[in-house]
Amino acid sequence: MDVRKLILLVGALLVAGVTAFMARSMFSGGGAAVAAPAPVEPIGNEVLVAAKPLPLGTIIVADMLVFQPWPKDMVEKAYFLKGTVDPATLVGKVVRHTVMAGQPVAHGALIGPGENGFLAAALGPGMRATTISLSDTSGIAGFLFPGDRVDVILTQEVSGDGPSLRTSETIVRNLRVLAVDQRMDDTSTEAKVGRTATLEVTPKLAEKITVAEKIGTLSLSLRSIADNAAELERAIAAGEVNVDGNDAAADRALELAVARMPSDVNPTYTTGGEVSRFQRSSMPSSKSSDDGGDKPAPAVAAARPAGPVVRVARGKDVSTVSVGGR
Repeated sequence: MDVRKLILLVGALLVAGVTAFMARSMFSGGGAAVAAPAPVEPIGNEVLVAAKPLPLGTIIVADMLVFQPWPKDMVEKAYFLKGTVDPATLVGKVVRHTVMAGQPVAHGALIGPGENGFLAAALGPGMRATTISLSDTSGIAGFLFPGDRVDVILTQEVSGDGPSLRTSETIVRNLRVLAVDQRMDDTSTEAKVGRTATLEVTPKLAEKITVAEKIGTLSLSLRSIADNAAELERAIAAGEVNVDGNDAAADRALELAVARMPSDVNPTYTTGGEVSRFQRSSMPSSKSSDDGGDKPAPAVAAARPAGPVVRVARGKDVSTVSVGGR
């Protein structure tokens, strides 16, 4: 082969190799440009959101609200921004409308003690607020705070012939304390004797408690926070609720509902005779008609015949016949 032709062939091969290498580098660089990540959306301030669902009437506690980053373009003026509010200052406020978990909490969603409509917002659907008078003993010596659960005890004295009957009766159980005097927050730990207590009740229980105040003296009995399971068992035994047992979440929700449900069924009572042998254990007789009671006047005894008498029996009827005498 001619030397010139050989040199030309080798040169052509070198040019072809360099061209292929350059083309490959160019195509691989273009692919990397296509795969570049999209720009990250800018994040604005952290806003206060609900850590769990907050139904209407929920009283805010510390673990219900958290700060969370929020897209800058979606931050509203009504939101609570980090650095402008201390979540501790919101504890004790009440949710005015339902806030879903992860949803920002707006200024208008919460209402605090002393603001118009606070008590109405704290009430559950269909519930009412009623107030009773307290004393040092009936008010648990000042260890009663908003949010506590109590039973209502009626003490009365029933009069009649002979000694009166002294008795106490638990007429309502599991009521939520909304306020003591005009205090509706539970941030204070100092025991202070209140003169009134405002309770959350159903319309019927509001009527019952109002009548009970006219009958005798009302006292409050503080319930343990561990009474939820016992109250659920009582409600199941009484047929008030039915538990499926196959859905743990539904059973838990039912337990929480029962824990918030006032009850006036199966009341318990204690009479004076159970406390002291010198007291009555049953209802006294009604007063006589002369004393203004409803006991009928005793019947007038039939006149006894004078002289000898003969008893005459006609079947089961026996009659007395006078046969004369001086």
